[in-house]
Amino acid sequence: QFLWFCPSVQPCPVGSSAMTITFMVLLCLGEFLEEPPFLPGVSRKPSLSVLPGPVVAPGQSLTLQCRSDVSYDRFALSKEGAGDPPQYLARQLQEGLSGADFALGPVRPSHGGRYTCYGGHTLSSKWSAPSDLLDILVGPAPTLSAWPSPTVAPGENVTLRCQSPSLFDAFLLSKEGEAGPPLHLRSQHQDGVFQANFPLRPATLDHGGTYRCYGSLGSTPFLLSHPSDPLELVVTGAAVTLTPSVQTPDSTSAPLPDHTLENLIRMGLSTLVLVALAVWVFQAWHSQRGSHGETER
Repeated sequence: QFLWFCPSVQPCPVGSSAMTITFMVLLCLGEFLEEPPFLPGVSRKPSLSVLPGPVVAPGQSLTLQCRSDVSYDRFALSKEGAGDPPQYLARQLQEGLSGADFALGPVRPSHGGRYTCYGGHTLSSKWSAPSDLLDILVGPAPTLSAWPSPTVAPGENVTLRCQSPSLFDAFLLSKEGEAGPPLHLRSQHQDGVFQANFPLRPATLDHGGTYRCYGSLGSTPFLLSHPSDPLELVVTGAAVTLTPSVQTPDSTSAPLPDHTLENLIRMGLSTLVLVALAVWVFQAWHSQRGSHGETER
């Protein structure tokens, strides 16, 4: 005769009837599952995923799905660094997999962090190896603005400000079409908001374009918030550069002389010389022709 010990003074005898055995086993195991010891083991780890996604705004709902191709009877969900005990759920069979769905919602920023899950068997106090860590970020998209204005002239100073009422440890600024990494600044808490100022000094034509910013938490370093609305920075006109000319001390104060009359006189004299030369050539040619005629006679 086997005895199943329940949390009572008297043991739970198991009769010869199969129905009685099943009833007593479920009764005792039901009490056992109420507060099982949490001892992670080395058996095959399950997988952990999230719906609708790892980045959500406050007030939305999340479902953390723990799945395994091992026939585990129960699952546990744990948050890294949390003082609360793990959550437990009995398995749910779906498409040949054992698993459990842990619903979170409506979520708050405190729900953000790193989660892992375990699988276990009913008759064992040990659990499987932990799943890979899953990062969850709960926070609204930050806002992006330009100070003093999103339209500036070359050479002026402009600052792009990324801010959020929710806690973010850092902000990142990216420009559409840029191949390089985004700019990264730690946030500062000021006037009830978390913000970072990205100075562009002085503004050039290359600074023009579309910008977005993101929030980041140190507890989930591999996740970024949803992007801010795009901000179009317009840099108008061209920079004016004045290059001083090299002048002698005398020429800086004396006005330039007007040579128009002198040039006209020179042109007139040149014309008279050309006319006189043409007359002389004509007379010489005419005289030579007359002498040739008298010789022939």
